[in-house]
This record gives sequence, structure tokens and C-alpha cells, in this order.
Amino acid sequence: MKEEEEIVRLPIEDSIDLHTFRPNEVKDLLNDYLEAAAEMGFDEVRIIHGKGIGVLSRLVHGVLKSHPLVISFREAGIDAGGWGATITVLRKNAA
Repeated sequence: MKEEEEIVRLPIEDSIDLHTFRPNEVKDLLNDYLEAAAEMGFDEVRIIHGKGIGVLSRLVHGVLKSHPLVISFREAGIDAGGWGATITVLRKNAA
């Protein structure tokens, strides 16, 4: 018998912390988050991926490079997480 996966609902805020998610969950989660953040009218969001060895950072940047709602992204300032977070500028969602 296959174990059912629990659906996790996250509040949509201007920041998301990916520390508690497995790398194989990040792509879908991030795509859903970006869509929801744009629908809520956020112009800019902070994605916290941590510093570590860069696995989550590379995954996040890979998603952001090809996501249609992303205008640009950059390393967060030192007061917002430095290279452990990415600031992402979103275009308005036409949905």
C-alpha cells in the first residue's frame, strides 16, 4: 500500500523559506508560490534557500531563469539573508 503524501498549505507572504523542503519538492513548490505571489500582487519576493553547499540555490535559480513571471532576480542584501536568499522581481500575473 502506497503511503499518501500530506498536502501542505502555506500562507502566501512576500518571503518563502525552503529550508524544510527536500530538493525534489522545490521546483513544483516554487512554481506554485511564484504564481500565487503574483496573483496576490507582490512585485518582489524573497526566496530563502540557505547558504550551505548551494544545492537549493542552484535549483531555485534554475526555476527563476525560465519562469514566465520572473523579470529578474539577485542575491539578497546582507540585511535580508545575503547569498542565502534571492530577491525576485515579478511581473503582474494576467490571470
